[in-house]
Amino acid sequence: MEQDESFSMQQARTEDTGEDVTLRPGTLSEYVGQQNIREMLTVFIQAAKQRSEQLEHVLLSGPPGLGKTTLAHVIAHEMGVSIRVTSGSALERVGDLAAILTNLGPGDILFIDEIHRLSKSISEALYPAMEDYCLDIVLGKGPSARTIRLDLPKFTLIGATTRMSLLPGPLRDRFGNLFHLDFYTSSEIKDIVKRSAGILDIAIHDSATEKISQRSRFTPRIANRLLKRVRDYAQVKGDGSIDEGITDAALGALRIDGHGLDDVDRRILVAIIEKFAGGPVGLNTIAASIAEEMETIEDVYEPFLMQRGFLHRTSRGRIATDLAYEHLGLKKRPDGQQKLI
Repeated sequence: MEQDESFSMQQARTEDTGEDVTLRPGTLSEYVGQQNIREMLTVFIQAAKQRSEQLEHVLLSGPPGLGKTTLAHVIAHEMGVSIRVTSGSALERVGDLAAILTNLGPGDILFIDEIHRLSKSISEALYPAMEDYCLDIVLGKGPSARTIRLDLPKFTLIGATTRMSLLPGPLRDRFGNLFHLDFYTSSEIKDIVKRSAGILDIAIHDSATEKISQRSRFTPRIANRLLKRVRDYAQVKGDGSIDEGITDAALGALRIDGHGLDDVDRRILVAIIEKFAGGPVGLNTIAASIAEEMETIEDVYEPFLMQRGFLHRTSRGRIATDLAYEHLGLKKRPDGQQKLI
């Protein structure tokens, strides 16, 4: 394994493979974490089934990797209906949306990932589809253009977004159920790692489970990916079982430290401290200094760094905390310089 290999959150956002799908829970009782959301969904799903109605539209928001897609599939399973999956960027024309909606059955679910990336025309076409279960299609151009209305089966739209602020207000208001997924606790991540290890038939020690959960950024997707990378390391470098020593060696090779920070996290903090005297510094300046996209830093790395107490976000810019200095082994400038960049 290459010693300079880093495990970034950007890698973790890639589409899950077939093996990843097998790790997904199938029911709400198997779903770990997000207790309040699970309790509310249990009530809403049961009520909808008792009335023989479709579930009201659901909007799931939160950082990537917390289980929004998994939860959409769980809802479909609990409702006993089919689910059709697409993404906001994949729907380019109203005709694309019409083709999907007209092929849904009564009560079926349409899941749109990254729904904030829908174009304005698609979003506006969804308004009557969500409220009145019909779709207006314009045929032709100019004076000869005419509009036809297609009746749609009563369906449930589940949208997932990592950037709620980019969702148009009229679209957001048409969702009957809005849920925000939070980062998981350490104990919940440990339960997920144990469950995944059992499914993958991996022998893992409790101390190794603890190590993986501590470095998983409190994110199930990251925890599962780390588990499989440690499994690979144990298979090649050890006897196949995962103990504390193998876990430390594997995660060290992946350059993931004890707090779960990877190379990009450390580059962000080091840039703020060494180049900009600890901040405050603007996000666009940070992005330019480490050659990363501003949106990637804001959506992927910054929430975790803030949650762990390494970064403060103020109206003047980002500031590295004392904990960041301590973790990186760096000292503040004697003059305590804090200039606005």
